[in-house]
Amino acid sequence: MRKIILVFVMALFSQLNHAQVQKPVKWVFTSKNLGGGKYEIHLTATIASGWHTYAQNTPEGGPVPTAVAFNKNPLVILDGKTTEVGDLKKHNEPLFGVDVYEYANKLDLVQIVKLKTPKAKTTLTGSVTFMVCNNKQCLPPSEESFSIPLK
Repeated sequence: MRKIILVFVMALFSQLNHAQVQKPVKWVFTSKNLGGGKYEIHLTATIASGWHTYAQNTPEGGPVPTAVAFNKNPLVILDGKTTEVGDLKKHNEPLFGVDVYEYANKLDLVQIVKLKTPKAKTTLTGSVTFMVCNNKQCLPPSEESFSIPLK
């Protein structure tokens, strides 16, 4: 009887292991003080081998584009648009019927911000929405929240 229970428990753990949610993207959020109340914000995605995520300017009808949303902060001014740093690839994706722009391995989203009062201390918060796919599947869009101290 113990052997049957042991086999059953091992089979159950094996199934639970396969049912775990896949998270092929790991995010790191940092800031670099440029002086004079100016900061360079980095939202850096490390993407698992075989997976890719999409650029912010993905065409209509394609996959969900990566999007950054900064929460309002009365002490912070966004300076320009969020830029992408990484190895951008473009190809026609039959699944969506459009050209897609994607990143594999790493994507660094960079935003310059200025403090209204240079010596103020505050926190920049927001979220990144993104979608990842591999050659077999696409995962539903995910949202990752961030909180970056500016000091």
